[in-house]
Parts: sequence; C-alpha cells; structure tokens
Amino acid sequence: MDKKKNIQRSMLSDATLFRTSGASLVSGNRLRILRDGRENYPEWEAAIRSAKKTIHLEMYIIHNDNTGRHFRDLLVEKAREGVKVKVLYDWFGSRSIIGRKMWKPLVEAGGESRSANPPKMSGLLGWLRRDHRKLLAVDGSVAFVSGLCIGDAWVGDVKAGVLPWRDTGLMIKGPAVADAEDSFADAWRISGGYIDQTSLPRREDIAREGDVDVRLVAASPETAGLYRLDLLVAASAQEYLWLTDAYFLGTSAYIQALRSAALDGIDVRLLVPQSSDIQWIANLSRGSYRSLLEAGVRVYEWNGTMVHAKTAVCDGLWARIGSTNLNLSSWLGNWELDVVIENQEVAEKIAAMFLEDLENATEVVITENNKVRPVKRRGRSRHARIIRSSGQGVFTKAITAGSALNAAVTGKRRLSKSESWPLFSIGLALCAIALSVVLLPYAFAYSIAAGLTITGVFLLVKALRLKFPGQKNDQEGKED
Repeated sequence: MDKKKNIQRSMLSDATLFRTSGASLVSGNRLRILRDGRENYPEWEAAIRSAKKTIHLEMYIIHNDNTGRHFRDLLVEKAREGVKVKVLYDWFGSRSIIGRKMWKPLVEAGGESRSANPPKMSGLLGWLRRDHRKLLAVDGSVAFVSGLCIGDAWVGDVKAGVLPWRDTGLMIKGPAVADAEDSFADAWRISGGYIDQTSLPRREDIAREGDVDVRLVAASPETAGLYRLDLLVAASAQEYLWLTDAYFLGTSAYIQALRSAALDGIDVRLLVPQSSDIQWIANLSRGSYRSLLEAGVRVYEWNGTMVHAKTAVCDGLWARIGSTNLNLSSWLGNWELDVVIENQEVAEKIAAMFLEDLENATEVVITENNKVRPVKRRGRSRHARIIRSSGQGVFTKAITAGSALNAAVTGKRRLSKSESWPLFSIGLALCAIALSVVLLPYAFAYSIAAGLTITGVFLLVKALRLKFPGQKNDQEGKED
C-alpha cells in the first residue's frame, strides 16, 4: 500500500472515527510501548519519583502484596514531600485485598484515596459497573495507559518458577497527556472527589514531543465508544486485524464482524489465554472458536501463565492499547481507557510484537475429521491446538443450546439433527425445575419473595428521596 493511499485513508476515516469513538485526534505525541511488568513498572516508578506537583493513579486493582505496598510507599513518600497524590481504585476489583488500612499511611501523609462505585442505595444494580481503567498521570507531563494492574502477578516469582503475566502498556508524552488528566478528573469527580478544573493542563499548554497521532477513548457505560470503534475497525480492515485479549466473550455482532472479515480474505487472528485467572471465562470463550475457525479466523492460545494484554492492530496503520476487553462487561458496563494510535511506525511495532507472541502460543485448528484437539501442523505455526467438536465443556454446550432454543422458539431458522440433544437437555432441565417447584414450593417462594422485597424497599427509598430531597441533594443539584 503506497504512501498516497495511506494518507487518503487516514483523511477519510478521521471524521468517522471521531463520531464513532467520541475522541478527538491529538497530534504531536511521543509513545513508547512497554512490555510486561518488567518494562512498565520501572517507568511508573521513575515517573512517580520525579513528580513535583501531582500524581494521579486510577487502577482497577492494586493488590495488597509486595508490589502493591511498594507502589503505595512510593506514593506516601511523594505526599510527604508536598506532591498532591490522588489514588482511585475500584471497589469491586479490589474488594477482598484492599481497604482503608492499606491507604491509611497515604492519607496521613496528606494524599487522598477513593474507591470507585461502591454499593449504595442510589442504584440497586449500579455497583455492577466497574472502573476498569489503568492510568498513571504525573505532573501533567507524562501518562501511562495499559492493561496492567499493580500486583505480584505481573512480576512473577523466579524462585517458584512462576512466570509474570504477559501484558502491554505504553507511555505518552505530548498534548494527549491533557486528555489523560481530564479522564482521571472526570472519574475522580464521579467518585465524589474534587479537582479544580483550572489546575488541569490543556493540550495547547503541553509542548509537542513527537509526530504520533492518538485518540484517548475514555469510555463509560453510557457511551460504548470502544464497542462501536471495534465493530467499525473489524468492518473496515483491508489486509489484517490481529487481536490480543484476556477475557474474550465477543457479542454476536462482533463475532460476525470478525467472521465476515475473514470470509472476505482479511487475515484475522486472535490471541487469548489457555490458562486464565478466571478460568470459566476462558472455557466459555472456547465456545466461539468453532464459528470463528470455520470462517477462517486464526485463533491462538497463550502457553504462558496468563496473557492479560488488550491490544489490536489493523493494516499497519491503526492500533490500540488499553484496558478494554472484547466482552460486554468492558464494552457496555465499565469505565475504560484506551489509546487509539494512528501511526504506521507504532502500528508496525505492535504487529511485530504480536507475531513474536505467537511463538509462545498454540494455534487452534479443526482437523480433517472435524475434531478439535492439540496437534502440530506444518506450514501453519509451531504449535496447534484442536478443540473437540463438543466445544470442551458445559459452557460451550450452553452456547449451542441457547442458539438451538432461540431457533426453536422463534422459528427463524431450520434446526439441524445435531441440535436435537441440546433441545432435549433444555426440555429435561425445565421439567426437572418444574418438578422441584412442586416438591419444594416454599423454597422457591421464599427466594422470589426475598428478591421482590429487596427491589421494593429500594424503589420506596428512591421514591421518598425524590419526593423529599434533603439538604445534601439540594446542594448537589446546585453544583450540577
């Protein structure tokens, strides 16, 4: 693809990408791709130690382990020096490993810490939305966006033979740092904190550091900017689309977008974990393999401890690195932060890194006898893994059964003979549930009553607060 065509495509896509993602293109930046904890953590630490004015850390999980406490102590030290330190961690992500005690030294040193979106009566199910971002911004001059949280898992244990998690982040210098600071300020305000808007840097106040164009997509549950963008990129790819994802559970629309691209001759590849810290997601993810493979999408499973990166690269022109996984929770339920890169040199580096990762991955294929199991194949990759036609487990069967049930109920497609067993299983399960209701009516009644009571109390409290707003609500309304 010649340079003129590259420029033409970039010009045509600018307005479309803005409308899709909601993020403006910011020029004049310098990026450095950082691989794993061994490259990310030292840069984070160096930036923290160099801080003179502000440190803003927004992190889904900060483990209360050696690595977490190390970074906590660094922040305490800077707070004692007079640097304004603000830490925002997610309530759910850090629910069992963190608390006020962890951050008490920081608060005593003059810093601030807040948890994002804890349960409260203002939203019955609102706490399900998570702040899944991973951001460190220092002095309005440098920002780090990544898939990494803070914990020993990203360091590993050489003595115990535990490899560090595979992950990817990047360092940003240039005007786009202002967008990173703005995204943190918004999240801090949502969590109940205060940041003076006039203290935040503006793009025009930050000197150009390079020639890389980026968009910082600060997605939230009500925007779904990254979801729309991922669908657009999958539909627009001309040569290749290579994806790395930690918790792949693509929607029907996204899986179809990948299938359509592959069927049209686009080189679509997906790298996911073989072993995961949330193994049921990895098992469920395998349910989509057959559909992808049959369309020509190449799927690989990481052979290491865990691949936690969330990256994409398309046609050597476009790439993204950040916190968004390819699943509904990230796309539609969380606050996420990703850097979308429109630079050929950076995209080619990410593509080269992807190919290097495949050297430690096993390709998933369908054999000639329609089976799916691990074998070596010449000319494809160093390793190949075949998935059994059963989909490896109950989660895959659940997906097949759900599709069969939908077809049977709606009549929108003809059912095949192979779908008789899923329908039989569902019918048997429904009969078993009905029998249980007859034999144990009180157990079901009490469960339903408890759920209705909780919902009813929530709605009553919500209605009374709206009908009789207190002083706090009045004040919040004035501030809005």
